Amino acid sequence: MIPPTCNRSKGGVRHPGKELCFRSPCFGAPAPRLLLVAVFLFFSLSAGRPGIDDKQATFFMGRVKYSSNDGNDCGGVGQDLMRLVSRASTLKIQEERKVRLTDPDLYETPFLFMNGHNDFVLTEAEIENLRKYFSHGGFFLASGCCTNPNFPKAWRREFSRIFPEEKVKPIPYDHLIYRSFYTIEHVRCLNEQRDIQLEGLFYQGRLVAVMCEDGLCCAFSANNTCNEGKGISPEDGQKLALNIAVYALTH
Repeated sequence: MIPPTCNRSKGGVRHPGKELCFRSPCFGAPAPRLLLVAVFLFFSLSAGRPGIDDKQATFFMGRVKYSSNDGNDCGGVGQDLMRLVSRASTLKIQEERKVRLTDPDLYETPFLFMNGHNDFVLTEAEIENLRKYFSHGGFFLASGCCTNPNFPKAWRREFSRIFPEEKVKPIPYDHLIYRSFYTIEHVRCLNEQRDIQLEGLFYQGRLVAVMCEDGLCCAFSANNTCNEGKGISPEDGQKLALNIAVYALTH
């Protein structure tokens, strides 16, 4: 159970009287972070499933400022992702919170989102904070913008630095992330004869970070206009983004 001293939350899902936080002294093992969230979403997500009608629950996330990036690439995608979650549940949404990887608020933000167009390099302090963040239950979603290959290439390289024994790798289609809300058998690329596959970073067998190189954020937010017919379709993008969010909040 989350310790009674924990009384703040700046990311993820919050319930009145059931505050979610994993900043010291609450900073602990992954399971307590997700206990209340998992119970709530298990019952409230998807039509026809018995639900807890908690109209005061809120979903919000941290929008990451990293390296020299101020967290404003494709500016509306964070809020659009939260609206997707809100439409599929009884959760209310709040404004996204900008957070740097070196900020103390990082540890109060169980769900982080990061996107971009360009190459980047994380500092040693940013890498160390991410190592602590993931080892204590945080979850991270990243998306390249406009199918630009520079961001995904940098993300694979930098996130493979976090845990010496763990490298970013493709997430196979039998993983639960493709079944967490919608059942997704495969996602076809609009401009190439191939399936689009999520990539992830695992820690002790647990998926802690997910990245899509094919303009996922543009698909679910900008109706794929900036992808110009490339990457993921808007319909598949919305389904995939919601699956990722639900998986993050229930596992």
